[in-house]
Parts: sequence; structure tokens; C-alpha cells
Amino acid sequence: MNTQISLLQAEIQADIDDIEQAYLTLAAASERIAEPEMDVVVGYYLQVIYGLFENLFKRIAVTFGEQITDPVHWHARLLRRMTLAVPEMRISVIDKETYRCLDELRRFRHLFHNAYILNFDRARLRIVLEEAQKLKQLYVPNLERFLEFLDTLVDVKD
Repeated sequence: MNTQISLLQAEIQADIDDIEQAYLTLAAASERIAEPEMDVVVGYYLQVIYGLFENLFKRIAVTFGEQITDPVHWHARLLRRMTLAVPEMRISVIDKETYRCLDELRRFRHLFHNAYILNFDRARLRIVLEEAQKLKQLYVPNLERFLEFLDTLVDVKD
């Protein structure tokens, strides 16, 4: 298990780096949000950021043997599960406020993936962008706390 946990730690750190890079790109695109054609670009990076978090959460779930078998609602269930501390297994990965921000991005991603138009509700896009900015301030402390928890598991011999 130590090898799996060490690998998960490295993957989480790489994910944090990828998320930060996506935020930098989103910031550059957001500076031009007044231009209507930038809606799609901003929307794209918002859904990329959510996808990076979702991939991170899937890796955590797999490492801890958690399965989500609901083929329809698995995105929402995976995200919700990351707020739960599972006794004798793991602490929660994210707090409620981080969950709320991520859930907003999850819902937007669903809209973005299923949109057959190139024009988005600009007011809605700005709301999601604001939630992404709140998330940017919240996620690092959450993931650092989880990484510290993983350190305690690595220190325990198999």
C-alpha cells in the first residue's frame, strides 16, 4: 500500500501543477471576456479545470478501493464522496465550500459538453467564473491537508 500511496501523492502534486497552469491560462482568457468570441475559450478552460479535479478524485477513489457504479450520476456522487471522511480509511478530501464551488463547475461542464451552440449566457458564465476564482483560493489548503494525511499512511509499515 505504501507504493500506491506514494504514487498517489506524486499524482496529486502533478495535478496541482496542472490545475495551476489551467488557472493561469483561464486568467489570460478572462482578461478578454468582454469579447463575445472569448466565451467559448473561457468556458473551455472552466470545464478543463473541473476535469482536472475530477480525474484527481477518481485516482483517490481507486487508490482507496471506492467504487461508484451509478453510470448516470457518478460525476455528482464522486464529488460528494470527496467531502466524506470514511472511518478507518481516509479523511475528507475537500470541505463543503470547496465542494460548492466544484459542484458549480461540474454543472457548467455538463452544460458545456452538451451545448450545441457557441453562445453562452454571459451572466451565467460570469457566475461560474467567480466560483472558479473562489475555488482557486480554497483547493490548495484542502489538498495539502489530504497530502499530510497520506504522509501518515506512508509512515505506517505494511
